[in-house]
Parts: sequence; C-alpha cells; structure tokens
Amino acid sequence: MGETILKANAKKVRRLGNSVIAGFSGATADALTLFERLEQKLEAYPDQLLRASVELAKDWRQDKALRRLDALLLVADRSITLTLTGTGDVLEPSDGVMAIGSGGMYALAAARALLELDSWTAEQIARRAMHIASEICVFTNEQLTCEVLQAA
Repeated sequence: MGETILKANAKKVRRLGNSVIAGFSGATADALTLFERLEQKLEAYPDQLLRASVELAKDWRQDKALRRLDALLLVADRSITLTLTGTGDVLEPSDGVMAIGSGGMYALAAARALLELDSWTAEQIARRAMHIASEICVFTNEQLTCEVLQAA
C-alpha cells in the first residue's frame, strides 16, 4: 500500500485439488475468490486446467462483480503453466517459466538464466530466482512458500 508493505507473510501459493498449484499477486481477498471459482471450474472440467482456466477468464471478464477483482493468477499442473488476467488473457509461456507481482520480472529474468543449469531442479531455480528478486525489489521478500508437483 503505497510505500508500506502490508502482507510480507501472506501465503500466495496454494494447491487446488491434488494436481494444480496456484499463486497470485494483487488483492488477497480477490485472489481467494478467484481460487474458489477456479476450483469450481476444475470440478466441472477435471484434469483440464487449460479449459477450466479459459472458462474462468471468460467469467472474470464478463461478470460485473468479478470484473472488478484486482489480482493476477499463475496456475500450473504437470503439463501446463498459465497466467490468468481479468482482461480475459490466458497466457502460456514458451519456456514454462512465468512470474507475476512487483518483483516478477526480476525473478523471471533470473529463472530464465538459471534454466541453463541442467543439474538444478525447478524448486532450486524458483528459490534462487526469488532470492535474486528480493535483493532488487523492495516489495519482494524471502519468505517463500514452495509447492512442488511430483511426477506422475
């Protein structure tokens, strides 16, 4: 909020069901509302994260109440990673790496550079990228929640 950091310890990453990880930036209550809506879509379209995400994005853009929600979502399962926005965007990265939030571009750049380290796991890359972002962006800290999807 302005120059004040209010949610330094907010848990911004959650599991939705057994196979989806979701994270957010923006207003916490708005993101939690969107998580609930995405869970409903996943129940309607089991094991179809892309379809559920597109359906949520349509609702988010068209519904008068949802349209006012201020958040961005990152969602991933074992096969796809997506960014969802209130303007109806459902974006898939070409390299599987995405980031959002105030330090997102710093973390994204670091993660892309670290992808070249073949011996590193996705978790190691994410943790190091967030550490680098936290050194650059005053609104990014090192209190991390890391959720990992195990191989099927």
